[in-house]
Amino acid sequence: MILLVDLCYRDASLSRFEFVDPLADAIRRCGHTPEIRHYSRPLARAGPNCQGAILCGTALKDSSYLDHLEALDWVSRFDRPVLGICAGMQVLAALFGGEIVPSPAIGLAEIEIVEESPLLGERRTISGYHLHNFGTTLPPGFLKLAGKQLPEAFRHPEKPIYGILFHPEVRNRWIVERFCTLAAEI
Repeated sequence: MILLVDLCYRDASLSRFEFVDPLADAIRRCGHTPEIRHYSRPLARAGPNCQGAILCGTALKDSSYLDHLEALDWVSRFDRPVLGICAGMQVLAALFGGEIVPSPAIGLAEIEIVEESPLLGERRTISGYHLHNFGTTLPPGFLKLAGKQLPEAFRHPEKPIYGILFHPEVRNRWIVERFCTLAAEI
């Protein structure tokens, strides 16, 4: 089971259809079961069937999750792989000492992978879909995986915790597949 954390402004909002449900579909196609939980319902601990967690994106004008980071502090203690997508990357940055900074972008863009990783593969340029008002600085100790100035992807130096600023559910579903493979291996 892969936990999908809905970061949208309220549980079962219409934004879930755009930012959460496509990820649930991609996880099912990988042969895993998604469990969707809104961030306002804290996770006490991961059950034995939970293989990993994905912190999902939100709509452009939705940043209410940033006012409730305490509900997401379990992520820093989570012992399974984590993937933060867009808003989820912002949460990871904030939890691990990075900053959230203005960085509006909408549409397809070239993304330069600058460091090889199990999630993104070898160094190269890919096309990805951006839909965000904010980016992040690199949290202390984290490795930048993609991006020229601000990170478009990063990873924790020791744990399988990844953040990506673009939306693989729109384009690049192979990233979700790779995450499911990583989660199944641990």
